[in-house]
Amino acid sequence: MHTKVGKIAKMIIENESPETPIQRKLSEVGKILGIACLLICFLVFVIGVIKKIPAAEMFMTSIGLAVAAIPEGLPAIVTIMLSIGVTKMAKKNTIIRKLPAVETLGSSSIICSDKTGTLTQNKMQVVEEYNLNGKIENIEDKRFLLQLCSMCNSCEVTKGDVIGEPTEVALVNAALKIGENKNDLYKKYQKTNEIPFDSGRKLMTTIHRLENGSYRIITKGAPDILINRCDHIDKQKVGQYNANMADRALRVLAVAYKDIEHLPQKIDTSTIEQNLTFVGLIGMIDPPRVRRKRGYCYM
Repeated sequence: MHTKVGKIAKMIIENESPETPIQRKLSEVGKILGIACLLICFLVFVIGVIKKIPAAEMFMTSIGLAVAAIPEGLPAIVTIMLSIGVTKMAKKNTIIRKLPAVETLGSSSIICSDKTGTLTQNKMQVVEEYNLNGKIENIEDKRFLLQLCSMCNSCEVTKGDVIGEPTEVALVNAALKIGENKNDLYKKYQKTNEIPFDSGRKLMTTIHRLENGSYRIITKGAPDILINRCDHIDKQKVGQYNANMADRALRVLAVAYKDIEHLPQKIDTSTIEQNLTFVGLIGMIDPPRVRRKRGYCYM
């Protein structure tokens, strides 16, 4: 328990659940009623003493008044109202284990959920492609874009299966659908180097040797980062395409490349991922799980 993991475990064990909104409200009401009751009892006691009523008698009267002011029925009323809420939620296939959860849910303005693989299938699919001219309709433009995505990729293609991260798999599968196999592309355009993806620069780059001896550099990653590495590009137009797809909950990747005769002595992001030619944007989505006709949500 003295290790870092042990300390985290101790915090989890000892950490108490936060108060629900109704518990906080009841605490506030109780505090206000308590203070008001004490003030009134003190005022009654003072008035009685001023009118020369025995202090002991006024003290007992004040105590009795304080006891009578306690709202003993409040917890019962709150429990009944929460029970009614539980009944209504049960009719909508939502079973509540703890009564305060009904009021907590009603007070929520934002609900966060683990989407990928829970609400969705965890199977990313390419649904749209854009270039500088808008949505790609030309099959050759689409083929070139998906070729680059398939080559600048860390997936492994085996017999009848693609193994890798869901986003990468979606790109390779989209290329396979139009007859472009990553393994065949690598035989034709041998990969000689790679700058792996990292969350800092949000880009991934691979370098391939072409048949004529020159090199092709392929970079894919976050559109807002990659467009700043490209030459001769209408950033405003690309930004609009990106925003349009993002507004429809699509995950968007940008793709660019450049061909060079000779590789620089030092291969890094400053020498390779510059002066690129923008190719297009790819929009992907993780389809939602099929909704069951009957099901229950437990809270």
